[in-house]
Amino acid sequence: MKDLVGKIKAEFDAFAKDADLQVEKGNKAAGTRARKSSLDLEKLLKEFRKVSVEDSKK
Repeated sequence: MKDLVGKIKAEFDAFAKDADLQVEKGNKAAGTRARKSSLDLEKLLKEFRKVSVEDSKK
């Protein structure tokens, strides 16, 4: 679970960096990367929820 949380943090940092570039500088490529990161982040968060629920049942 600790590894999963680390992946979520890294993906969120990448998302935040690219989203800032898009908003502040109008960088279209950064916007594309931010959208991809948001999809990857969604998958990781769903996995976190699944693992967390399983751990709480123990």
